[in-house]
Amino acid sequence: MDAGIDVAGVKRSFGAVHAVQQVTFTALPGRVTGLVGPNGSGKTTLMLMLASLLRPDEGEMRIGGIDPVSDPAGARRLLGWMPDSLGAWPSLTSREVLVATAQLYDLSREDARARADHLLELVDLGALAASPARVLSRGQKQRLALARALVHGPRVLLLDEPASGLDPQARIALRVLLRRLAGEGRTILISSHVLSELEEVVDDAVFMVDGRTVGTDRVAAAATRVRVWRVRVAADLARSTESVRGDIAAALGRTAEEVRVDRRDVLVPFSDEAAAVAGLRSLVSAGLPIVEFAPAVGDLEHAFLDLRAEASPPTPDLPDGPAGPRDASPPGSWAPPAAHPVTDADRTDDGSTS
Repeated sequence: MDAGIDVAGVKRSFGAVHAVQQVTFTALPGRVTGLVGPNGSGKTTLMLMLASLLRPDEGEMRIGGIDPVSDPAGARRLLGWMPDSLGAWPSLTSREVLVATAQLYDLSREDARARADHLLELVDLGALAASPARVLSRGQKQRLALARALVHGPRVLLLDEPASGLDPQARIALRVLLRRLAGEGRTILISSHVLSELEEVVDDAVFMVDGRTVGTDRVAAAATRVRVWRVRVAADLARSTESVRGDIAAALGRTAEEVRVDRRDVLVPFSDEAAAVAGLRSLVSAGLPIVEFAPAVGDLEHAFLDLRAEASPPTPDLPDGPAGPRDASPPGSWAPPAAHPVTDADRTDDGSTS
């Protein structure tokens, strides 16, 4: 069964605050889809709705063809939810957190223990299996949260800032794991502010600005606008960066004001990749010892910055007060399939389930 994510015309407001105004996109099985947007663009609110923790005001969502509003239990069987904060039982050990979660998915105690031990090794927490969750560092809690999301072998993963707090080695391991999981046919939707990390792992990107998904034509236009490239020449202690800047400007037929210095590098704008290729030829032909010539930012960040420059000031994604989504569903409060679907009748005034 193809277990992708389909979202069409979804909206969600909290009083006068329109957190998600119009979101439409598809995330496909076997691919990692990045959810990109500034703070306040509605990413976390959208994730909470997909995880069946918030009900949209309008629009439709499907997780593997299942509506998380009308059948949250069915959707939760398919998906693994990793919030941006662990939200686990602090007195339980890392192994106990995973065993308890696995048993909530009806795994036997023996199978739950085996699954917990496997996942602890997978996320490099084997040495901390007997440590209480409360003593784990931020990065270790993130790894435990990922293991918890994987405990029932979900076909869809919703990951909110999974790289937050991870050290460089753990981030590399996370990228490798996500690519492996996608290769197994899983659908992975990942939200992150670390665009350089997303750049290396995502197959597709969904851009959100002011609670709306940005059309593909607008994203394509943003990605092809004038782009800054970073140029570095071999170090020469006898020459200043300003001198190098002048040589680069002369070789490109630019004025010194058209290029700028960033520490030991020179930043040069080019209209497109063809212009960048021609520029590199000119620099090499001028005899400059070029050791680095690359875009100053990745494709995602370039498009993001361009789209952000066009946008109006963002609406807060998580408003203060009792109507805000964090009050409605604290991170980590997501639970496995319940005995019956969660309906509005099951919710308290602040949106949480009773």
